[in-house]
Amino acid sequence: MQAPEEQRQGPVIRRREQVQPGTTDQRLLDSHGPTDWVHSDPWRVLRIQSEFVEGFGALAELGPAISVFGSARTPRDSREYEAGVRIGHALTEAGFAVITGGGPGAMEAANKGALEAGGVSVGLGIELPFEQGLNQYVSLGLNFRYFFVRKMMFVKYGQGFVVLPGGLGTLDELFEALTLVQTKKVTRFPIVLFGTEYWGGLVDWLRNTLVAQGKASEKDLMLFHVTDDVEEAVALVSKEVGQHGSITA
Repeated sequence: MQAPEEQRQGPVIRRREQVQPGTTDQRLLDSHGPTDWVHSDPWRVLRIQSEFVEGFGALAELGPAISVFGSARTPRDSREYEAGVRIGHALTEAGFAVITGGGPGAMEAANKGALEAGGVSVGLGIELPFEQGLNQYVSLGLNFRYFFVRKMMFVKYGQGFVVLPGGLGTLDELFEALTLVQTKKVTRFPIVLFGTEYWGGLVDWLRNTLVAQGKASEKDLMLFHVTDDVEEAVALVSKEVGQHGSITA
């Protein structure tokens, strides 16, 4: 039996109908070739890599920081927005940089508080069809194409989370953080839910349904704290995070 035609492209081996005309160098140097390669998965890998490199490079020397999550729809004249400003201000006074998603609403509020207190106000934006761009109170901003790269930056450079009332995006960030801590994928760090009335129903469901049916452990409820007090929220994250970003409890 005749051996099949074979083509080697780096680590890739192509045979039979998978063989492609020409060589990789030929296609690279052909300025009149097709352009659909910029949308292929191998090219996306390079884009993903570049986002990690840019993120790591920009945030590597950030120092101790707390990630603050919350709804982009929080009105500026609301109590939640005011609380976000106070939290951003208090975190800065406690020696932390403040990291948010860089958008409007609760994110803007935390960035505003941090900036007005003279701290480092970080915004990690994301490419969305309806995104309004980074808010005006961000002093260090990055925009990401990929959610998972952005979420990696929240966890890697935030030594704790303060979670204001928010929607599906906020819940996604919250439960991913809880899962990473529960499974010990990250060193335990404080997670504070701000707003007992807003989060009360969720906490009750976790206790009375999730834990009660054995889907989670009672000790998992100790992975987070709930409060209505700005000073307590900051004290809770400060208690477990040292001034050099290390865990102290």
